[in-house]
Amino acid sequence: MKIIFAGTPVFAATALAALIKENYEIVLVLTQPDRPAGRGMKMVASAVKQLAQANNLKLLQPSTLKDPEIHAQLHGMNADVMIVAAYGLILPEAILKIPRLGCLNIHASLLPRWRGAAPIQSAILAGDQETGITIMQMDAGLDTGPMLLKETIPITNEDTAQTLHDKLSELGAKAIVDALTLMQQNKITPVDQDESLACYAKKINKKDAFIDWKETAEHVNHMIRAYNPVPGAYTLFRGQTIKIWQAKIMTQHAGQPGKILFTDRDGITVACGDGSVKLEIIQRSGGKRLTAIEFLAGFEMHPGDCFDTDNQTVTHG
Repeated sequence: MKIIFAGTPVFAATALAALIKENYEIVLVLTQPDRPAGRGMKMVASAVKQLAQANNLKLLQPSTLKDPEIHAQLHGMNADVMIVAAYGLILPEAILKIPRLGCLNIHASLLPRWRGAAPIQSAILAGDQETGITIMQMDAGLDTGPMLLKETIPITNEDTAQTLHDKLSELGAKAIVDALTLMQQNKITPVDQDESLACYAKKINKKDAFIDWKETAEHVNHMIRAYNPVPGAYTLFRGQTIKIWQAKIMTQHAGQPGKILFTDRDGITVACGDGSVKLEIIQRSGGKRLTAIEFLAGFEMHPGDCFDTDNQTVTHG
């Protein structure tokens, strides 16, 4: 089976590594152009590019897939299937028809729940008890194609977007290998998605991560986990940005939303609209992530103090 693989970050590279390990014939790898990253803003190759180069795979990095020349190159690969995982570019309908068996997407949710850009974060924010991987036959819509295979995992109370991403990366790699095996054995039956169950996971921006202390303690905790590591849930204290990386729910305490109820070596307990949360791992703008006791040793906070509710003047650290 000849495969074109399209992907960019670690999530995709994990799947590509599994296909290489299974000795599939990868005739071409597509990944996004190198991007500037880090403090020095040096150009950095994607995780998929690094893996492709390490395995001497043919590689293309187009900035768009609308160019007829790219279409001609893809046609020339005579691929059986194209596998897409977190690629970051929209596939024109003309490309979807190029491989003999079409294009398969490794999607990090249990479709039709959480179509779109941020399915992992959205599942945590919504308090979902489970998520998973859907291998989907791509069509012209946004994650709307028929489902070929699903794998489910629980979302634990400790999961962050990062830990769930890592679990789903491994699950996605296994799922695409299983799906290809079943396809070759003619043992896979496409299942249409139920449109009545569809919901959309919109792209996340920094303002989404501002903590509204009037929300329930459960929701605030979901935010902290969902936005770890990017963009990082944050609040303001006397105008200064404070990012919260870890907390736990303290339902037995209540008070004015945003008010610090008490502090101890284990955390800073803050009242929410319903219940409270204990902030355990904290970071001030420009500083390092610290435990509560480390944070309080260098930053003055006292019971009765309140976190700001206006995020208009926020500066991100």
